[in-house]
Amino acid sequence: MRGIDIARICVISTSTLKHYEEWGLVPEIPRTESGHRQYSDTHLSYFKSIVKLNIGYGMGLFKEIMPLIQQKEFLKALWIVNASQADLQKERIQAEQVITMLETEEVEWIDQMKHKNVTYTIGEVAEIAGVRTSAIRHWEKEQLIIPTRDSRSGYRLYTQAEIKRVMIIRTVSRAAWSLDIVREVLEGTDVENLRRTKELAVESLTYIDQSLIDGMKAIAELTLLIDSLAEPGDEWTAENLGSYAYFR
Repeated sequence: MRGIDIARICVISTSTLKHYEEWGLVPEIPRTESGHRQYSDTHLSYFKSIVKLNIGYGMGLFKEIMPLIQQKEFLKALWIVNASQADLQKERIQAEQVITMLETEEVEWIDQMKHKNVTYTIGEVAEIAGVRTSAIRHWEKEQLIIPTRDSRSGYRLYTQAEIKRVMIIRTVSRAAWSLDIVREVLEGTDVENLRRTKELAVESLTYIDQSLIDGMKAIAELTLLIDSLAEPGDEWTAENLGSYAYFR
């Protein structure tokens, strides 16, 4: 099988195909005496899995797990995928909380959490909002949130109102491709702006749901690949895998 044939099947460019090879994401590809690559059905399965994983989870994940698949560390790879699925579920729950918050203009849901301090550290805010501290720092740099500083330690301190803003930023960012739109949403106080914020928050659920669908399709493709590679005695045998094929 030629590279251009695989590229057409996977709907990617031949240069992208070569990048995946150079990154060591597929088994070594033999060459003919004239130097042409000879791709097998197994290589095709690898590339199809990579494409689906890229859509469902992004480059970071497939670059992490495809070497594990080659090493037949199937369970380790699948647990990494499972963790991403769990993060997505958490994100959806938080998006629903934001929508409820926008509808009621209340923040009692924060009080139900275990964090009872008047102010919060950046680490605590990251845990509550389900975001990375680097994202919070970036939003601070963009002046979307403005924490105070502890006069003695210099550490950032956040109030419940700022946690609310972080939650809104995270959720609305799913549907608003520009931080300028997020900034307008946060700075607006009129009824029309609140309506737009709610619309973006609800729209974010659609994106999250689509991510779930894309992720399940990626799992199905990955399962088929593992099914073809698994041998008796492997940690994950072919008999355990076939039931997932219907997601494809």
